[in-house]
Amino acid sequence: MNVSHASVHPVEDPPTTDGGNNNNIAPRVRMKDMQGMPGTKGGLTLRIFQFIFAAAALAVMATTSDFPSVTAFCYLVAAAGLQSIWSLSLAIVDIYALLVMRSLQNYRVVSLFAVGDGITSTLTFAAACASAGITVLIDNDLGSCSQNHCVQFETATAMAFISWFTALPSFLLNFWSLASR
Repeated sequence: MNVSHASVHPVEDPPTTDGGNNNNIAPRVRMKDMQGMPGTKGGLTLRIFQFIFAAAALAVMATTSDFPSVTAFCYLVAAAGLQSIWSLSLAIVDIYALLVMRSLQNYRVVSLFAVGDGITSTLTFAAACASAGITVLIDNDLGSCSQNHCVQFETATAMAFISWFTALPSFLLNFWSLASR
């Protein structure tokens, strides 16, 4: 019977200094908890602002009586509702992580946050752009702002853009964290 026997050979550690030779590249050091990432105070702040502005867009648009007559405005209500639920849920997770001092830099958690942030921010941006187009059409092209709730439409659209603007850093930081692994 042929059996190979494992043997252990000692290996020396590489020298830590290269004596002025810059051929060795230092190992990459990843920042642990950069502000704005999940489980940080900056991330919680971004989530709270996302929620506030998405909820404001939803509330302002829902107070108008004629928003269901325009598909883009219905889309804005749906996207702002989804954004507010997503942001509130992740704000609660961030609060929990801060209270128990846990890091949320797990690969699966960060990838879930990145995908969710990417989807919700894209939907919010698309809804805000569509609503802005309809608002411009009603106000500038048709000149029928006196019969519609143009101020509320414009306010809800602005709140949706601000919500997207606060959701974008969350997505970019989570995506960057995934890409740097």
